[in-house]
Amino acid sequence: MNTPGCVEPRPGKCKKGKHMNTTKMLLICLLFVVNSLQASLLQEQNKAIAKRAFEEILSKGHFELVDQLYAKDFVNHAGHGDATLEEDQAALKGWHQAFSDIAIEPQKLIAEDDLVTVYWVARGTNTGTGNGLPATGKKVELGGITIWRIVDGKIKEECSAFDQLSMMRQLGLLPAEIK
Repeated sequence: MNTPGCVEPRPGKCKKGKHMNTTKMLLICLLFVVNSLQASLLQEQNKAIAKRAFEEILSKGHFELVDQLYAKDFVNHAGHGDATLEEDQAALKGWHQAFSDIAIEPQKLIAEDDLVTVYWVARGTNTGTGNGLPATGKKVELGGITIWRIVDGKIKEECSAFDQLSMMRQLGLLPAEIK
């Protein structure tokens, strides 16, 4: 006869403590599933924040939303050195001055832990001056990648790269081919 609570398929073969080990394993598996679901939910929330920032601030220029989406101590680890939130937003405003019809569209969003990586495509016509560019009247299209660290629902850190050489060639500011 089986020990009460034992799920041993062969009667009389249940060893003391086997039921406890099975229960522990089930609890561990359940905790793993719950943690995975929580991580997945957080990653989806972070991707939604990233998508909203691209659509509302980067593309449409709704800079009044910056406080809702960016941490006050935000840092952009730009290639030339770290930039504060104010410096980062000033550069973004410069892109909007240079390209009045700018559209920066997220194409792929990938999340892991507190990081969101966005592959994006920017399109616009260079009708004004900004970020050191003269107005050329030419259209550009270029791709880039942004990696954001999102903490407590706000963008805290950024690393970005985009094809500046292609942009300069499309604007006619560099030769199409450098030999």
